[in-house]
Amino acid sequence: MRILFVEDDKTIASGLEYSLQQEGYDTVVCHDAQCARDVLSGQLDTITLCLFDLSLPDGNGYDLCERVKQQRDIPVIFLTVVDDEGNVVKGLDMGADDYITKPFRLRELMSRIKSVLRRYQQKEPTKSVLTIGNIHIKTAQATVYKDGDEIQLTGLEYRLLLTFANHPDQVLSRDQLLDHIWDVAGDFVNDNTLTVYIKRLRDKLEDDPQQPRLIKTVRGLGYKAGD
Repeated sequence: MRILFVEDDKTIASGLEYSLQQEGYDTVVCHDAQCARDVLSGQLDTITLCLFDLSLPDGNGYDLCERVKQQRDIPVIFLTVVDDEGNVVKGLDMGADDYITKPFRLRELMSRIKSVLRRYQQKEPTKSVLTIGNIHIKTAQATVYKDGDEIQLTGLEYRLLLTFANHPDQVLSRDQLLDHIWDVAGDFVNDNTLTVYIKRLRDKLEDDPQQPRLIKTVRGLGYKAGD
């Protein structure tokens, strides 16, 4: 996932860019509105989410948000030192998805980013049948088949498989996978649990779980689905 981050304070921008990259996001950083406009003109199709400082030396985040929303339906979060109702309402009316006041806690911003991305993923239409190699997932019935034979999966196993199927050939970090399969009903999911469920999926789906072809480990980065 690629985030366009526009912040005129270079110290703040540098620190936040590092933090976003540590969370597994690709970043494009601009320090003024003109740079952001150039990126939006030529690279908007590659952007997943925008973080716009409201006040910029040569413009403002409102105009950038309007430009984005006219071309693509992707999330926009405003960063600003201003915290009054009028600016909040104006930002939301422009189509912004969230609004966070500086100074903010990094953990809070990351949580907001993940929450907004989840909402957009839920808006995306789901294909009726998803495929990974010889595995077919019928999403309407939540059933999984291998070479025509139904495979029984638990709820968490199914959600994990669905996450891979919706991101073919994309490297997903462990944090990204945990964020997708987290169970609001209360099932405990952590990093160790993820390792267990990856193994269970491989045991059920792979021809040779010791030499996985459907769910591959990308050393140091995470996992990738694809045959």
